[in-house]
Amino acid sequence: MIEFRDVTKCYGTLTAVDNVAFSIARGEYCALLGPNGAGKTSLVRLLLHFTAMSGGVLTIDGLPVSDPHSRRAIGYLSEQPRIPAHLTGWEYLKRCVLLGGTGSAGIAAECARIVQAIGMQGREHQKARTYSKGMVQRCCLGAALLGDPRLLILDEPTSGLDPLGIREVRVLLESLKRRGMTLLLSSHLLSEVERICDTAAILHKGSLRVKDSLAAIVKENETLEDVFVRVVSGS
Repeated sequence: MIEFRDVTKCYGTLTAVDNVAFSIARGEYCALLGPNGAGKTSLVRLLLHFTAMSGGVLTIDGLPVSDPHSRRAIGYLSEQPRIPAHLTGWEYLKRCVLLGGTGSAGIAAECARIVQAIGMQGREHQKARTYSKGMVQRCCLGAALLGDPRLLILDEPTSGLDPLGIREVRVLLESLKRRGMTLLLSSHLLSEVERICDTAAILHKGSLRVKDSLAAIVKENETLEDVFVRVVSGS
């Protein structure tokens, strides 16, 4: 579904992404791992065509990411999502539905479906200024799920959530997996990655160091944390 072929991104003399090559199959749950500054956010921005590549080929379902049709079925949650303070959660979701092109007849049903899915019942008509960071995270995750996308890109989706909220997000992602969703998950919570994902791609200093199944990466009684530290430290 997603193919990175020698993808490179430079900002002046800084190479943020350096000849990265790997693929993600349809229905695969892939974790994008690496320390701060590894190139994860740059790679996601390239995938969403927020910025152009310096070199290489990047496709979704065979279409270059520069083609808007390649991005029609993507849901995206950024690392630091925001909701205008004067809007309620429902109003925010409604606006997102309208931007997605859903007809007016389906707006209420789609918003209600998402409110139920993210466990936001009873809070959807409150102003965003009253929301905790975790509630903003929930609402913006709901916005990413509008329209039932085939590919979900999540950047630290459990940031600001308490343990119950983290578990609810995990259960939701597990249910989406059973329906054939493809996921690219950027997270520092390695324990959650191990529970949710099939594969992992580990970046360091802009380069891909590992891309394999979690079973292959975590072997001989190692933990994902042990592998991560060893890859990053070069030991």
